[in-house]
Amino acid sequence: MAVASGNKLFKVASQLNIGKETIIEFLQSKGFTVENKPTASLSDEMMDLVMEKYSKEAKLVEKQREKIEKHKAVSRRSDVAVSLRSKEQERLAEIAARDEAERLERERIDKERLEREKAERAAREQLERERLEREAAKKAQEDALRQEELAKQAKEQAVQPVVKEEAIVEPVAEAEVPTQQVESASETTAEVSDEAGTDQDSGGDDATETDADGTKKKRRRRKNVVMTTEPGQMPQLRGLTVLGKIDIAPPRPHHSPKKADKNVPQRGAAPADKNQKPVAKPGFTIGQSVEEEDDELKLRGRKKLGKGTDVKKKIAKDASKKKASKSVRDSISEVDVDKAIRQTLAGMEDDAAARSRSKIKQKKKTEREEKEQRRLDELERESGILRLTEFVTTAELANFIGVTPAEIITKCFSLGLMVSINQRLDKDTIQLIADDYQYQVEFITEKDIDVEEEIVDEPETLKPRPPIVTIMGHVDHGKTSLLDYIRRANVVAGEAGGITQHIGAYKVELPNGKSIAFLDTPGHEAFTAMRARGAQVTDVVVLVSAADDNVMPQTLEAISHAQAANVPMVVAINKVDKEDAKPDRVKQQLADHGVLVEEWGGKYQCAEISAKKGLNIENLLDKILLESELLELKANPDRPARGTVIEAHVDKGKGNVVTIMVQKGTMRVGDVFLCGQFFGRVRAMFDERGNRVEEAGPSTPVQVTGFEGLPESGDILTVSNDEASLREASIQRQILRREQQLRQVKHVTLDDISAQIKQGGVKELRLIIKTDVSGSMEALTDSLLKLSRDEVKVNILYRAVGSITESDVMLASASDAIIVGFQVQLPASVRKIVEREQVDVRLYSIIYDAINEVKLALEGMLSPDIKEEVTARVEVRQVFKISRLGQVAGCYVLSGTINRNDKIRIMRNGFEIYKGTIQSLKRVKDDAKEVHEGFECGITMNNFNDYEEHDIIEAYKIVETKRKFS
Repeated sequence: MAVASGNKLFKVASQLNIGKETIIEFLQSKGFTVENKPTASLSDEMMDLVMEKYSKEAKLVEKQREKIEKHKAVSRRSDVAVSLRSKEQERLAEIAARDEAERLERERIDKERLEREKAERAAREQLERERLEREAAKKAQEDALRQEELAKQAKEQAVQPVVKEEAIVEPVAEAEVPTQQVESASETTAEVSDEAGTDQDSGGDDATETDADGTKKKRRRRKNVVMTTEPGQMPQLRGLTVLGKIDIAPPRPHHSPKKADKNVPQRGAAPADKNQKPVAKPGFTIGQSVEEEDDELKLRGRKKLGKGTDVKKKIAKDASKKKASKSVRDSISEVDVDKAIRQTLAGMEDDAAARSRSKIKQKKKTEREEKEQRRLDELERESGILRLTEFVTTAELANFIGVTPAEIITKCFSLGLMVSINQRLDKDTIQLIADDYQYQVEFITEKDIDVEEEIVDEPETLKPRPPIVTIMGHVDHGKTSLLDYIRRANVVAGEAGGITQHIGAYKVELPNGKSIAFLDTPGHEAFTAMRARGAQVTDVVVLVSAADDNVMPQTLEAISHAQAANVPMVVAINKVDKEDAKPDRVKQQLADHGVLVEEWGGKYQCAEISAKKGLNIENLLDKILLESELLELKANPDRPARGTVIEAHVDKGKGNVVTIMVQKGTMRVGDVFLCGQFFGRVRAMFDERGNRVEEAGPSTPVQVTGFEGLPESGDILTVSNDEASLREASIQRQILRREQQLRQVKHVTLDDISAQIKQGGVKELRLIIKTDVSGSMEALTDSLLKLSRDEVKVNILYRAVGSITESDVMLASASDAIIVGFQVQLPASVRKIVEREQVDVRLYSIIYDAINEVKLALEGMLSPDIKEEVTARVEVRQVFKISRLGQVAGCYVLSGTINRNDKIRIMRNGFEIYKGTIQSLKRVKDDAKEVHEGFECGITMNNFNDYEEHDIIEAYKIVETKRKFS
């Protein structure tokens, strides 16, 4: 790599890809003095030493440069190839469009040609029909004339003497058999008889052309006798001789006479030679049709019918000889006919079988082609669909579409969006960009980010499992008391106010060795989500209703949850030991809502129990086991576990503790899992009594530690051996959740402020909620949000599980919010910060109290109802004018008591003319604070001096009424 003399130091360093300090140190070590600045010049000697020292670096730089040039060349070629390919596609599209247009034009031309040919064919057929009609009419006219002529000749023949036949018979030699059809004999006879009067020699000539058969000669002689006459005499007519009727076979193919054969006359022409007989076309007579011949025979009579029959036989024999001269046919026997029929039928069956096989093959081929086409269509459709989560970065979207991030950024700039390569895009922006590239977008939610496909258990791997039973019903109907008796525990004592506010999961071992997993759900209205979640997890629902109470709303809600989840129910009517218990009333009310017990002909089992005294509890358990046996509950314990989150809370010593109901497989200590957006490893497991367990099989509730955070109730826990895929799915879910939370922060805009001004100002109650478990947090949040109205709204800035922390207090102080704690304590260290920041903290242990107090706070924020209340009516009876005071109204109090501080309005003729305040109120000459009904007084007003008699002065006051939620 040559470097020009006098190069600057920075250029040499750049070309050799080494530091300037390195070159300076090297030259100084060689004894050269070089200034330590980039613009220092190097002499030729310095350059030679530097190039010799760093020759390897120079070669590497040269290789790198060549590689870059090669890459640029490849990029240019690829760009050229892409442009050529796009041009080729456009050219092919134009060719296809042109071919399609030509095809349509050809189809149009062919259609017009077919229509034109059809019209021409119809016209020709019409002309042919008209011609045939004209010929038929002409023939009918000729037949009529011929019949008249024949009748006239018959009359003339009746007076002529009969000439003997033997007188003119001449022996003739046997002639060759003419190549005419059988019909030619009779046709010739008729023709000769017609031409007898015009051609005297034709009879003799015909007599010479006879067959070897004698009968034929005799017939010919009779014809000759009939046709022969003396010169100058009329021919003697003897009538027709019917020789018989001949079946006319279909005419043979017409062979037009050759041009060279001049001896063959045209139809109806006289023979050129005397010895030559006029020849007619097959199937026709000369100048006469078959129908005309038949008519002539009928006119002549049927005297010689017997002879005609013999002649018919001989003619048939002669015709057979003539046919034999043309083609010899073998006689066909019945055996040959049967054989031919059998062969034909067999061939037809073979053809049918072959056609059937061919159709089957064709059908299979068509099905394969359709299946392949569907697969290709599906692939093509899938290729145009982008499946991604919301809030992907610009670089990720470019990777999905297959373009560079710079192109996406440019596209966003053209759309008026300023984005960077790592900026996360919202759903609308992603949709807009994808539409521009002809892509459809399917957004994947957090739940759709699966770790792996669900494992389908083989039937032989399934084993019986205990049923999961959920106890549901209205609040204070005895659900937890029933569970206490079954567990022999006192759960109620641990609940604030004796009301269940958590969903509890317990496993009970029965005396018969079987076990049942129980879920105890709260009955309060706020815990709707808990009950719905319990119905989704459970196998059997126990519906508890008190016998001394009616069927309450939460009972009906529990019924709807169970029916929506398609879960069987067992009805337990509790508190039957009370004096005012009416179980039949409960059954009737349940029947009115579609729950008909077995005793009344329904399908739901029912047990009348007393949870306090333990009455019929065993009967209830038997019914639960019977219902579960009908379901044939089975699960595979030898597979990775899969369960559902029942509850989640923070424990001081254990950290994040999550209650899991295992539904499939077996969970063991040390298993890695993914639950919601959190990845974790099972550190320890405990049962409901706090005892450690090493593994948990199907239908087993356990408390699990080892979570990075608290999942939401209802999340699915999945155990897998692929730790990497679990971590990846967890990261994706956390990214999506974090972006969703960030995008939920809505900044106040001018439009929002103007909208609030139009509504009169919307007041907002800001809250921060901290609860002990996730289920309570969800229930309390939903209940408080339902309290929002148009004028006042609940804004929950933050909610979490755990005790109140310093950060919660600082957030409340900065945002002017109230902290609501449910079943949590306020640490002493945090209490000092609360006092310093003067933050309002409210702690509750019963959810009713929290909801009611927030409701009262919202009602206090409502603007009161304002109305006017009239306190007195005063009539002006006389007006006095005083120079220094102006006009004074002398009045009489009609009703009420007028006060000096009251607001007044003056009514004249029913209309208000003034509204203001009283300047002075006097009784006689003394100032008065108030004047009662029936007394006179003098009144002056502020800024009013136009009194008239009979004006009415009304005194009123503004009354504010506190509003409440309806």
